[in-house]
Amino acid sequence: MSQVRSENAFVSLSQRFLEANIQRNNADQLALDYENINLDELKLSLLSYNEKLAFWINTYNAFIQYQLLSNPSIFEDRSTFYTTNSINIGGELISFDIIEHGIIRNSRWKLGLGYLKKWNCTKFEKMFRTKGKDGRVHFALNCGAISCPPVAIYNDDNLDHQLAKVIKSFLPTVTLHDTDSVTTTPLFSWFRGDFGGTKGIKKFLSNYDIIDVGSMELKYGEYDWTLDLNNIFKKPH
Repeated sequence: MSQVRSENAFVSLSQRFLEANIQRNNADQLALDYENINLDELKLSLLSYNEKLAFWINTYNAFIQYQLLSNPSIFEDRSTFYTTNSINIGGELISFDIIEHGIIRNSRWKLGLGYLKKWNCTKFEKMFRTKGKDGRVHFALNCGAISCPPVAIYNDDNLDHQLAKVIKSFLPTVTLHDTDSVTTTPLFSWFRGDFGGTKGIKKFLSNYDIIDVGSMELKYGEYDWTLDLNNIFKKPH
């Protein structure tokens, strides 16, 4: 985990909140700090793309840990868990889906494979959503399941390097091949549009030195939804 604090006060808050949950410290006061955020100040503070990503990725992962450590049973109904407006940010209640698909993925429809945008967007997500599509985020978000990429604490100043470290560590563990085919994580399949389709996925795997798929068939494995809150990446810096 990166111990370097961001100079951005809100990114720093997200780092400290996630770190407290990872270390199993009492994070109640930091959760209260989120409730007291001034949303206008937050919008004006998160100016760069990296600041936005670092804050919202850390925030998503921190609240996953915070809520499931307190009550693991709520993970049994995952659909309700991800869609319930249970996260208080600046007095606004939002869901994990709003953070992931509304803000981080620029108002993409959850079931649209990365190709379709949402028709109805909340005022909150319009206020904070990022621009464009970035497949790397799918290897930074940890939804609580054993097959998720590991949790890391991200810093806006070093985000690209940190993401590359996590991606290069995680993808080899979920990518297998024989002479005719390559099988990798279904995250690529579920959000294929974020990567530019099959050609983009193959290029992604090649660019990160995972495997040169070439003419081999690309397949996707199973996803293990067993709860796991101890999947922590140790060295993203």
